[in-house]
Amino acid sequence: MRDVAIIGIGQTPVDEHWTTGIRHLMLEAGLSALQDAAIETVDAVYVGNMLSGEIAGQSQLGALAVDFMGLGNTEAFKVEAACASGAAALRVGTMAVASGMANLVLALGVEKMTDTGGRETTAALAAAADAEYEAGQGISFVALNALLMQRYMYEYGWKHEDFANFAVTAHANGVNNPNAMFQSRISAEAYARAPMIATPVGLLDASPVCDGAAAVVLAPAEYARALSPAPVKIRASAVGMAPLAVHSRKDPLALEAARTSAHKAYQLANVKPEDLDFFELHDAFTIMAALSLEASGFAERGKGVQLALDGEITLQGRVPIATMGGLKARGHPVGATGIYQVVEAVLQLRGLAGANQLPNARLGMTQNIGGSGATIITHILEGMG
Repeated sequence: MRDVAIIGIGQTPVDEHWTTGIRHLMLEAGLSALQDAAIETVDAVYVGNMLSGEIAGQSQLGALAVDFMGLGNTEAFKVEAACASGAAALRVGTMAVASGMANLVLALGVEKMTDTGGRETTAALAAAADAEYEAGQGISFVALNALLMQRYMYEYGWKHEDFANFAVTAHANGVNNPNAMFQSRISAEAYARAPMIATPVGLLDASPVCDGAAAVVLAPAEYARALSPAPVKIRASAVGMAPLAVHSRKDPLALEAARTSAHKAYQLANVKPEDLDFFELHDAFTIMAALSLEASGFAERGKGVQLALDGEITLQGRVPIATMGGLKARGHPVGATGIYQVVEAVLQLRGLAGANQLPNARLGMTQNIGGSGATIITHILEGMG
């Protein structure tokens, strides 16, 4: 198997793109990545997306992407793993290059979520849960996370206000990200005053509904330097799985798929959590940020919130997270999120993260969660400069 590197990145701003269709979002991100890689074509395109059929009425995104981008009869498929679809597309592309079946691959994530009303979008997102035993009983995706948060608070004695710094930190970092949906700070007081969506999940515990696309170009690491002045090596790509329904898991608060994928990634990359310079975690909800930190080995069980309280998750902290705003401030266009995380990690490793740049960043980890934790994909990236 060959080592794989990222040689090009592209992204659109995350927003409510009322006048921009899903094909145009793919075009903008895809062509930006190709331009950054200084190439005009690839051997394959893999598109991460969750909701195009349900919301946009458009399947066959692979065919649409290569057609609209002028890539002719290039092999192309849509890859779906709920909210982890972006990372799944990256993993498929990584395997294609590593195996030698392709030399250049475009991994692209896209989602258009704002063309339907809240009721329709909420119903579509619920498809990431168990249709018969969860969604079919009327529970929404937000409510599932509310149940997890409620249980976490009960088990470990935390209060709702203790989670504030996850959201406050994300928004502070989003201020300096020109592609973030929210580029303004919030306070702990604003967090406490925010209306409840599904108790105890408040408005500022949750990421927004939005649109966006991001893309990366993959190539064999052996000649990545010949193609790019600042390639980034994929040190590890790993997947963890858990039962789809939360009630089917032995321990709903263990986030077992995150533990599995993170520890597989550590083994593949031959690193430990303390070796990483930053962690782009899946903070779709503040409770998921806490559970991810614990499952990935940065905190003991029940202690993930303490990292936020102690300021350890800031850019100056021991475990910087959401360095460009994360899902909370940058936004969470679900099928694109996993690629946005990787694009932002590449910016850090290239030294191009602007005011949010971490000094001497060399190793970063991204983690993309599908559903309430059924599919979790972790990547470890290393700058080759």
